[in-house]
Amino acid sequence: MTQHKQQELQAIAERYARRAATVEPDRYSLLRPEVWQMLQERQRALLRVLARRPGRPADWRLAEVGCGAGGNLLEMLRLGLAPEHLSGIELLPERYEAARAVLPPAVRLSLGDAAQAGLEAGSQDLVLQSTVFSSILSDRVQQGLAEAMWTWLKPGGAVLWYDFIVDNPRNRDVRGVPVSRVRALFPEGQLSWQRLTLAPPLARRVCRYLPPGAYGVFNSIPWLRTHVLAVIQKQET
Repeated sequence: MTQHKQQELQAIAERYARRAATVEPDRYSLLRPEVWQMLQERQRALLRVLARRPGRPADWRLAEVGCGAGGNLLEMLRLGLAPEHLSGIELLPERYEAARAVLPPAVRLSLGDAAQAGLEAGSQDLVLQSTVFSSILSDRVQQGLAEAMWTWLKPGGAVLWYDFIVDNPRNRDVRGVPVSRVRALFPEGQLSWQRLTLAPPLARRVCRYLPPGAYGVFNSIPWLRTHVLAVIQKQET
């Protein structure tokens, strides 16, 4: 591992720790109306994408970069993917331990640098990342991770990408990843995408002062959506 990469990974861990110490504990609780509406919107969009894929979910092999506490992998299990076909990689030890506590033992979990996770080339049908690249401030580290993810994919496989596309001036620990950057990270991929998710600071205010249904009203305005769900397809050979 290069010194530059080691420094960036350490900085990511420090940024997460700093944010955890300053954000209210229930900021991402599913009991908050803006959180469950954001989650359900993303789930519906992702399910529509996966419903169009050939084959049976039980046969798909999926790896998640930045699996956190395991929430997305649990969703994949409910969808019908087999535990032994799932892999998760997590940089932060406390999140890795949380994922290990809730996921079946057959799910393969790795702690540390995702680009060095040891997944075999051409072994995965799907590689998932959710708000990971926006936490990487180094272009070189972003590129290295994207190249590793692309290598893991089988021909005909796809990267499932969910991340925000605009900068948050109140949070310098993250940066938006516009669609043009996604194209540059995966130049050989066939990209399709859609905008989702009412800007979280606005969503929190809307759901605090207005009925929960107001989320959908504001979210119907495309330029208020700050995230992208993208599918980056690897061509068949």
